[in-house]
Amino acid sequence: MFKHILVPSDGSLASEAAIRSALQFAKETGARVTGMHVLPDFHALTYLPETLDGAPEVPDSTSRASQIVGRIAEAAARMGVPCETVLRRSDQPYVAIVSVAGELKCDMIAMASHGHRGIKGLLLGSETHKVLTHTNIPVLVFRA
Repeated sequence: MFKHILVPSDGSLASEAAIRSALQFAKETGARVTGMHVLPDFHALTYLPETLDGAPEVPDSTSRASQIVGRIAEAAARMGVPCETVLRRSDQPYVAIVSVAGELKCDMIAMASHGHRGIKGLLLGSETHKVLTHTNIPVLVFRA
């Protein structure tokens, strides 16, 4: 069955619920998980590009990202599910998710759907929908 499940999270309540369900599924099937969070790329606009040389990481986003994957790892440890974590930087989270799933040879992606519909769903787009349409790996979607 499934041996390695990628569990991406944006830190939302919907993702937290999906993580719990994905970890329970992993435990029942004997799979290991990789928890993942995608940070946005750092963009700066300046008329003095030399001021950006050696610019540090944005501490708030990196710290928050570490907390998000840390919660996945802690929950997995409590349930006895083997877990690793990955942080990636991308302005297109679905691209990073599909890429990591392929790199790590995951055989499933388990993620939340926030359930945006209508014009809001059209305008915001859905990372889950984009993952579904850009991967050949099975995707287990947990509805918010």
